[in-house]
Amino acid sequence: MPLSPAPVPRALLRDDVHARLRDAIVDGTLAPGEQLRDNDLADRLGVSRTPVREALLELARAGLVTATPGRSTVVAPIEPAAIRDAQAVVGAMHALAVRTAVPLLTTADLDAMRRANAAFAEAQRSGDTDAALAADERFHRIALAASGNAAALAVIAQYEPVLRRVERLRFASHEGAASAARHDQLTALCAAGDAEGAARLAEQTWQSLTVPPAATRTPAISTSPTDKASV
Repeated sequence: MPLSPAPVPRALLRDDVHARLRDAIVDGTLAPGEQLRDNDLADRLGVSRTPVREALLELARAGLVTATPGRSTVVAPIEPAAIRDAQAVVGAMHALAVRTAVPLLTTADLDAMRRANAAFAEAQRSGDTDAALAADERFHRIALAASGNAAALAVIAQYEPVLRRVERLRFASHEGAASAARHDQLTALCAAGDAEGAARLAEQTWQSLTVPPAATRTPAISTSPTDKASV
């Protein structure tokens, strides 16, 4: 399991460790079934074991890692049941936030949504999955921020990474083009002030994610540092 050889600042806290491990799981650098040893992770990240353990506990609560007491902690497989559970929660929270945000969105907000979706569509067409995921996140964050609902944001932050693993597979395929069309439709509903219509579409967007059968099979794990990108 390769990690960046660059020194990590001693001030790195649990949230930073959590973000690095979460992103590595989402992008596949840490593969399903890969064992996560807190001693090894702490050494590679240049931190103590405490923030690593806390980050792994949080990742376990989110469903990204599986911990067996007294045995091992591994990257969780992509399981359809876990995806369905996360879809129900994340979809409902996005719908709530969008419904609240629609009357509060400004012209600048709507323009930012259009720019984010244009960037998403271009990234998807060019096959840049990382850029597509980043643009998709920017698009959805505009309404979330406008809603001002801190509770909804906290729930989404915990469970959305589970869905990002499936989104990555979607955006790497021809199905990503449909997401750009949904973004356009959602922006139009927001601009028209249709809070209920926008909320329904926001929820349906997350419910539309499907898990390809191949994604549920745990791949062979390579230990070569040249086979994967650095965390």
